Amino acid sequence: MIKKFIDKLFGKTASTPTGASRAKKSPYGKRLEVGPKEHGIDPALVDERAMDVVRTLKDAGYEAFIVGGAVRDLLVGLRPKDFDVATDATPEQVKPLFRRAFIIGRRFRIVHVIYGRGREHEVIEVSTFRANLDSSQAEQVGGNERTSKSQLAGMKHAVDSSGRVLRDNVWGSMEHDAARRDFTINAMYYDPETHIVVDYHNGIRDSKKRILRMIGDPATRYREDPVRIIRAVRFAAKLSALGFKFEDKTVAPLREMCGLLADVPQSRLFDEMLKLLQTGHSLASIEQLKLLGLGTGIYPLLDVVVESADEPFLKLALQDTDRRVGEGKPVAPSFLLACVLWTDVREGWARRCKRGEHVMPALQDAIDDAFNAKIGDVSGRGKLGIDMREIWSMQPRFEKRSGSSPYSMLEQPRFRAGFDFLRLRAQTGEIDTELSEWWEKFSTAYDDERHEMVEQVRLAQQQKPQTPRSRVKRVEADRAAPAASREQESSADLVPGEVQESGELGDAAPAKKRRRRRKPVNREGGAAVAGPASDSSAEH
Repeated sequence: MIKKFIDKLFGKTASTPTGASRAKKSPYGKRLEVGPKEHGIDPALVDERAMDVVRTLKDAGYEAFIVGGAVRDLLVGLRPKDFDVATDATPEQVKPLFRRAFIIGRRFRIVHVIYGRGREHEVIEVSTFRANLDSSQAEQVGGNERTSKSQLAGMKHAVDSSGRVLRDNVWGSMEHDAARRDFTINAMYYDPETHIVVDYHNGIRDSKKRILRMIGDPATRYREDPVRIIRAVRFAAKLSALGFKFEDKTVAPLREMCGLLADVPQSRLFDEMLKLLQTGHSLASIEQLKLLGLGTGIYPLLDVVVESADEPFLKLALQDTDRRVGEGKPVAPSFLLACVLWTDVREGWARRCKRGEHVMPALQDAIDDAFNAKIGDVSGRGKLGIDMREIWSMQPRFEKRSGSSPYSMLEQPRFRAGFDFLRLRAQTGEIDTELSEWWEKFSTAYDDERHEMVEQVRLAQQQKPQTPRSRVKRVEADRAAPAASREQESSADLVPGEVQESGELGDAAPAKKRRRRRKPVNREGGAAVAGPASDSSAEH
């Protein structure tokens, strides 16, 4: 004992060759069971449906725990927005235990247990304990997820040439499952029935010290799954207000490992980008990206967000999104993405209108250009694209407040999103606030009030000085083309935000048709001779 003390004092290492392997720190950590007095979790913050999933699995004879970010949030006194459950039951064993459950995923096969319907539904994600296998033990494929589909068929554990995990469906124990998770504060397991937290990697200690620490070697973990780089940014943004900071070893490889994201499927990067921007900490996430030197290179559309985050319109949209998430209100990715690309759409729209294009066709062309340049082929672009187009296309229609148009606008499925977009434009001075205030009042008014508002708009239009229209008597057919050309030029003066109330969107009111006049029949029996056809109905 004295010799060991002296050796330690002088920095000498004890000679214990037979026990060296035992002294080496286990990659699986040490199991600690922490009671409620120490961890201090409030059971009232636990979702009843997550407790029901745990209870159902345990009643069927399986182990089950609330796991991951939910436990992390509970430890710091936050109410988790999502609950995940980990169990030793396989997906095929979990699915029959619940009325509405679906097995999803290829890379990681999990079960979604669904409660409720419509917008009020909640998904509890149930995953099976996974084995913590070294990449050297996995099957290797030459390409990536897209180019190696045939090779990956039937594989349970596979990696690509860079070490990125493409398949990870080998089941294991809880200690193995904890070791393969990313951060220590995400590797704790909470039993809501016994109120015990199982901790293998000192997650409770790091939570109290407000430290973000990667389990294992950070560079290796980022290489296994480069998306952990984005997750690290998201956790840092979310927890920065509570004082959490990265451990030096965890943050050091982030920038140099960023290039690995090029091999991640675009659809997965798109989903991770939405999580960065729609979890209530979008502005903090952008600040973290800049702070860590990751402002560019993760995903093209995210580069646009970071670059434009200080513009008044987008900044206000991000603040509004964070506020809605904080209030527990739903947020739609289509609305936020419409805000992100609005500058490109608006500028392209204005250029086309100045060239003489009609308002709505010009807007649609500007939208197409923005999609092709900034969105590309991403997961869900079809549905998202439709919603974004509707939001943008409503903007010139808000200018028309006469006749039946306001009533038909209220019936649009995306009216609320379109109006919120209009309100943001008014708040940043892009349009007159009177327009957004009118629509806000109209949308909440009773029928008689709405009728009176529309009537007031009609009377105001009648009092405006009308620009006289010059009628051209077309006698000769060769004068029709110059007349049509002049009317084309007059309609080309419209620009975004100056839609005429009295006609179709972006079009001058069409000229009235004139009856074809016939010459009287020659009394001497000659045939009737038709006059020249009128061209006043030509399209403008």
